[in-house]
Amino acid sequence: MYGKYTGAHWTLADLADMGHPAADRTLEPLRDQVYEFWLAPERTRERVVDGEAARYKSRPGVPIIDGRARRCASQEGNALYATLALGLADNRTDQLASNLVRWQWPDGGWNCDRKTLAMTSSFHESLLPLRGLAWHAKLTGTAESSRAVDRCCEFFLERHLFRRRRDGAVIHDSFLKLKYPHYWHYDILIGLKVLAEAGRISDPRCEEALDVLQARRLPDGGWRAEGKHYRVVDDPANGGTLVDWGPVSRRPLMNPYVTLDALFVLRESGRL
Repeated sequence: MYGKYTGAHWTLADLADMGHPAADRTLEPLRDQVYEFWLAPERTRERVVDGEAARYKSRPGVPIIDGRARRCASQEGNALYATLALGLADNRTDQLASNLVRWQWPDGGWNCDRKTLAMTSSFHESLLPLRGLAWHAKLTGTAESSRAVDRCCEFFLERHLFRRRRDGAVIHDSFLKLKYPHYWHYDILIGLKVLAEAGRISDPRCEEALDVLQARRLPDGGWRAEGKHYRVVDDPANGGTLVDWGPVSRRPLMNPYVTLDALFVLRESGRL
């Protein structure tokens, strides 16, 4: 189900991100695999954990350490987003959203880091929950999801989508490299795309990231992929993807998927 990157989880996410037609009933078996996996009681059961050694025991469930749920919430966030965007929601969808809201950290994001000193949410683990909850709030009007979206948007915006709050330094150079697909990794392109979906792209704190994106445009009007998170394989059992997602090059060679995302972001921001 979760095999990277050909399992049902990733297949639905890819289809959703590419705009596959909604309500395709042939995808329902994949949805069922995804929901049964992420909503299984052994995966959602919360347990308060004390003691450094106990924190790292490979037990199922969601450890609560110092009052914070240590959960890789990008997984549930991706599942929530994909099934909503594909028109596959059913009576289990709200539970995914509710779990994410319950596991949200005080600063508005999520993090699976089990170290006691981890007090700040992860960009990687927070963006997809934001995406899923933004879709959930928009389609259902659920107040709890809407409040969670507001809090998580602020988490990204107060850092201008790629800078440390305390000193303004770039959090990680990889955040400024444009890629597709993103899977669970963060960069400013997917960050801006999700902020646009959440209706926050007009916030002035997006401007610097938008400037960076716009400056990367090639003379032919497109954008290049500046890296990738996958490898193409012939046999999915070996891990990887069966799909070639376009050129990745240091040369000015347009990648169609990166270009489509960039054009969407700039259009939503009013720059096109």
